Amino acid sequence: MFGTQSREISHEFQPQVFKTSIQTRRANMTVKFQDLYGFTVEGNVDDVNILNELREKVRQQGRVWWALEASKGANWYLQPPPAVSTSKISVGSLKSSALAVANTIALKKLIRNGIPPLLRPKVWLSISGAAKKKSTVPESYYVDMLKAVEGKVTPATKQIDQDLPRTFPGHPWLDTMEGHATLRRVLVAYSFRDCHVGYCQGLNYVAALLLLVMKTEEDAFWMLAVLLENVLVNDCYTDNLSGCHVEQRVFKDLLAKKCPMLYNHLESIGFDVSLVATEWFLCLFSKSLPSETTLRVWDVLFNEGAKVLFHVALAIFRMKEMELLMTQHVGDVISIIQRTTHHLYEPEDLLTVAFDKVSSMTENTITKQRKKQEPAVMAELDQRLKRLNSMKLDEGSPESPR
Repeated sequence: MFGTQSREISHEFQPQVFKTSIQTRRANMTVKFQDLYGFTVEGNVDDVNILNELREKVRQQGRVWWALEASKGANWYLQPPPAVSTSKISVGSLKSSALAVANTIALKKLIRNGIPPLLRPKVWLSISGAAKKKSTVPESYYVDMLKAVEGKVTPATKQIDQDLPRTFPGHPWLDTMEGHATLRRVLVAYSFRDCHVGYCQGLNYVAALLLLVMKTEEDAFWMLAVLLENVLVNDCYTDNLSGCHVEQRVFKDLLAKKCPMLYNHLESIGFDVSLVATEWFLCLFSKSLPSETTLRVWDVLFNEGAKVLFHVALAIFRMKEMELLMTQHVGDVISIIQRTTHHLYEPEDLLTVAFDKVSSMTENTITKQRKKQEPAVMAELDQRLKRLNSMKLDEGSPESPR
């Protein structure tokens, strides 16, 4: 059970394989088919054609990466920029620094265009900082952790066990005994690594998709660790979800600034962005977007940071702005958003809007917005806790005489 440190996960499929089971070619009929990562989805013939085109684009992008490796050397994108001393700068160091900057710019563009599935594991480990984090502990860390926690029962492990069969049911590997066992090991191990977080619903979907991408469950564990500890905002998955509440408020402010007409309309009909965005920020779009589109978002997330989530969330609203402005009911807004996200099989449609039509946001800007929202969030959560405690006291007190 614990010989998992470098074991290849035996998926029933490979990411580059694309299968369809189409009974009709009529565009007005709903058909079922498998996407690039084995998820069975429903759509029409146009959706199938988009996924076929996407498969070819993935291959073309792979050829671009391999060509760069041939010209610049294997793993050129994994090389850290050289340190340049300000006290003594030589021509050679300037050239080296300029080359590093050029590589960084080229890499950013490449990643936004998509990392080939076969390269994702090692590129993600490098650009996210997971490989560095993993290197700071003994090689046996993950296996030792699994041995140490075997058989232990906590509230986190109980919730994990309940969520395993709910995590992408019907998937050809995740929804099997082996898939459940592997996902459980990753989630339980992390719940003991960070007792402050433990386990939060939503992490099961994130970890499951990581398992489909990474070559080993140990690498999936370290990607989960770097996400929660370095990439995402603090306290996003703690008991009170304070970090997630902060992100919701930041997103609401950004929507008001970037799409003021739409924001005012949604406010007028009583729609709150948390109705759709809570799942986006907790599951990192893994439950909302098709798998390859989600992974394209994660490509950029691991390289550029959590600001990417705001870019993508704003893009979804921006893409359907005119249609959303015609809505009169909250339910209609939710229906449009869900229908849009579930059928975004072409990642470029989303990412072009996210990075070309949504004005740039720096991490510094987002950090300032978070600090602005934190006091209000903490005050609101404190009031909620006081109300809950008051209700418990009322329930526990003897009935008053009539």
